[in-house]
Amino acid sequence: MTQHASPPRDNTDKVPTAGQVPVWRGLFARADVRTLSLLGVLAALVLIGGITKPDEFLDTRNLQLVLTQASVIGVVTVGMTFVITSGGIDLSVGAIVALASVWATTVATQDYGFAGVLFTAVIVGVGCGLVNGLLIAYGNMVPFIATLAMLASARGLALQITDGRTQIVTIDGILRLGERDSYVLGVPPLVLVFAVVTIIGWLILNRTTFGRRTVAVGGNAEAARLAGIDVRRQRLYLYLLSGLCCGIAAFLLIVLSGSGQNTNGNLYELDAIAAAIIGGTLLSGGRGTITGSVLGVLIFTTITNIFALNNLQSDVQQIAKGAIIVAAVLVQRRSASTPEV
Repeated sequence: MTQHASPPRDNTDKVPTAGQVPVWRGLFARADVRTLSLLGVLAALVLIGGITKPDEFLDTRNLQLVLTQASVIGVVTVGMTFVITSGGIDLSVGAIVALASVWATTVATQDYGFAGVLFTAVIVGVGCGLVNGLLIAYGNMVPFIATLAMLASARGLALQITDGRTQIVTIDGILRLGERDSYVLGVPPLVLVFAVVTIIGWLILNRTTFGRRTVAVGGNAEAARLAGIDVRRQRLYLYLLSGLCCGIAAFLLIVLSGSGQNTNGNLYELDAIAAAIIGGTLLSGGRGTITGSVLGVLIFTTITNIFALNNLQSDVQQIAKGAIIVAAVLVQRRSASTPEV
């Protein structure tokens, strides 16, 4: 019996070419390099602080202060990261923090105790986020304009509530959270709250359908709509999330300062946007990273602390922050123009 030789097997399809390398590997490698770069910058800042003011900067209390201050703006930045990832922007976060903090510290609110202050701060933040979301998602307003209007309105209302005065907190349960006796294994409660918010934010953005929809809307809103995503509802939810983070941050700020002031949250919107950008979140939308945003917050907070310890003027500090933002945007543009491998 004649046996026919089987044709040689073609295994070329099992060897991926350069264009067939999974995209996720390239994204993971790029994200890993970005995270390591941010960690390197943070390590360099710690080294500078340790060299210039070793006794003060490396003191345990100072490091706890840095983390505590980072916690307030960090919670705001988590919400901002979601909004920017979707292709939006929120210029009102600082004003919302101010309004929530003064509304929650009025005499009438404090009569309801700890729970009343916390509930009021959160509900005011969510309410402002709801207004922003409705105007943008269903009113078809540009996010820049809608949130700019909220910024002005919230600041004005905060000033009207306080009449320019500082509202002192008299609730012992809130005041005790800011004392060292309440620290857990040397970690301030505010830092623990920030850690929980960060972990939840990371899980939502990276492990849920909500996170994938957020990225899709930011990458191409029309394609997301054709894929069956309710883009308007998604945007509404995102601004609600941003408002929720502002409400939580307002409560943390009340604990930190022991008061409510209409000047609270000043320039938080710029710091949150800057931290998200240098962390690797695309300002044009379509890509966001909670880890990078948190590292961005720590970098800016550390810079502020080093400048304060060395008695350097705030204007020099703002110039340094501006230079970092410009450098981060330039790096993003270069990365975006680099083809995937």
